[in-house]
Amino acid sequence: MRIELEKRPAYSALFSMLSPFIALGLTIIAGAILFTALGKNPIDALYSFFIEPLTELWSLHELLIKAAPLILIAVGLSVCFRSNNWNIGAEGQFIMGGVVGSIVPIYFHEWNSFVVLPLMLIMGMIGGALYAGIPALLKTRFNTNEILSSLMLVYVAELFLDWLVRGPWRNPEGVNFPESRSFNDSAVLPELFPASGGANMGIIFALIATLLTWFMMRHMLKGFEVSVLGQSARAGRFAGFSSTKMIFFAFLFSGALAGLAGISEVSGAIGRLQPDISPAYGFTAIIVAFLGRLNPLGIFAAGIILALTYLGGEAAQISIGLPDKVARVFQGFLLFFVLACDTLIHYRVRLVTAVKARTEGEGAS
Repeated sequence: MRIELEKRPAYSALFSMLSPFIALGLTIIAGAILFTALGKNPIDALYSFFIEPLTELWSLHELLIKAAPLILIAVGLSVCFRSNNWNIGAEGQFIMGGVVGSIVPIYFHEWNSFVVLPLMLIMGMIGGALYAGIPALLKTRFNTNEILSSLMLVYVAELFLDWLVRGPWRNPEGVNFPESRSFNDSAVLPELFPASGGANMGIIFALIATLLTWFMMRHMLKGFEVSVLGQSARAGRFAGFSSTKMIFFAFLFSGALAGLAGISEVSGAIGRLQPDISPAYGFTAIIVAFLGRLNPLGIFAAGIILALTYLGGEAAQISIGLPDKVARVFQGFLLFFVLACDTLIHYRVRLVTAVKARTEGEGAS
């Protein structure tokens, strides 16, 4: 006896559209069951998780700060995934963008000029793109699995950052703490509304990236090329599109946006380099991309929702004493239900017994 997935001859467009909302509802139900098992009132816990962070102005600013890198990374990943290139290493590209973009304020910490910040952002994008180019090169030249190579490079980036802030880039005035010099004022991302909170230009970058990517995918030949090669590389070759060029484009594009997110986070929310500049934004952005149906506009909304799980986890930890890993559990629930809903919409589960399998085998022969 075995279980098989059989592709449906036709799937429901309505359920496909509603899939993210169904997954979100199932996540809330699973979360309520989890809170009950932990001995907490599920209503109070869900209120602390999803509503309480939205009741204060400063927490709305924090929501935008956490949403910006998720949206930037996920928008880039959506292009990768739609072209059938599986970049799982956005976390490493995020880190390398922060590292490369920080070269200017660390080595030229006394340089105060209006060109410092734009130069940092450009260098961050280049750093993320070049780092994403490594798995693209390995895939095109050596047919290496990009999932494994991009994922392994995440750990290389994390250890490289750790070595930098504990070694050559450690702040000489930092009393041996593993961190770099604090960036000067010209190297810090400006805040949008300094009087009310710390939300910075990162969310503006995310909005611009969302709109430009949506326009590219909807109205430009490059977007059509991404879709065609993602659905059928053979059909794309007949249309004159190059799979090799698309692999590099998709990885470099997603790496550049991840790098921009990295240097925006370092120069905005943190103001220096330190060993942990990301609470796994690169991996959470994968959930954001799928929850947003790989559509840039949907990703913007999904990024807000996933950012809320970060804030909600912190609020629930303080107000009702939930464990600090609850946010990760919620994100895991969400990814599981999104993928499960999509699978069941496109495939039906089929139970095959030994007798039935033998009968089908005889019929085929």
